[in-house]
Amino acid sequence: MQPFPMQGAVAVVTGAASGIGAALAPALAAKGCHLAICDVNDVGLSRTAEACRDAGAKVSTHILDVADAQACADFPAVVLAEHGQVDILVNNAGVALFGRFDEMTLADFEWVMGINFFGVVRLTKAFLPHLQARPAAHIANVSSIFGVIAPPGQTAYCASKFGVRGFNEALRHELAGSTVTLTSIHPGGVATNIAESARVAQGARVGDPQERRERLARFLSKPPAEAAADIVEAIEARAPRLLIGNDAKRMELIQRLFPVTYWPRLAKFMR
Repeated sequence: MQPFPMQGAVAVVTGAASGIGAALAPALAAKGCHLAICDVNDVGLSRTAEACRDAGAKVSTHILDVADAQACADFPAVVLAEHGQVDILVNNAGVALFGRFDEMTLADFEWVMGINFFGVVRLTKAFLPHLQARPAAHIANVSSIFGVIAPPGQTAYCASKFGVRGFNEALRHELAGSTVTLTSIHPGGVATNIAESARVAQGARVGDPQERRERLARFLSKPPAEAAADIVEAIEARAPRLLIGNDAKRMELIQRLFPVTYWPRLAKFMR
């Protein structure tokens, strides 16, 4: 398969105000892409836009809540009015929730699913006809290593990310032989603010907040710029799947070797 033609392509990136999205948008701009970037954080979005413009890209910024079904349905028309085409869709926006299943409400669970899973589904559905109209197009949907393994205390997050993984794989099979290719992305411990901004279920027993932050900081260590570089390379190669980080690769291997009993083997490492 030929490398994806990045020069002059228009890429939509969600969750572009911080973390992987904020690093990915300028990395795509450096490859010659133009950008339609969106988030609910207008300040962070403006910073990302400036970084993209510094790389020579045409950039449009959009405040978008991916949990808003109507806003997602309307978004392609907004992007097409600005750019005239869409060639790459990166569904990166995501949230996290601390707490065991018996400690959270269904509203907590639905909040995570509405953004992490249905945000991906809605925007993929909205943009797919426009991507299919292009001579070459690519979708990159961000799942997680927690779409491969499932630690306790992460029922909602894992449900959403396993859902994205299954959606990606089935859709990729449906798109086989077409002009649209798809990468399922599974980051390990990338140093984003997703844990800092995570909700805590009202009844959750999660210990000292500072201790939790320090523990997560040790796990979330890979710089977002390195993760972004991996994603750009995967898009160019039209790779079907990307595991980001050696930690993700080790965890995925252990899960494959021990599909039922992997968690006791990983628990010490995860702590």
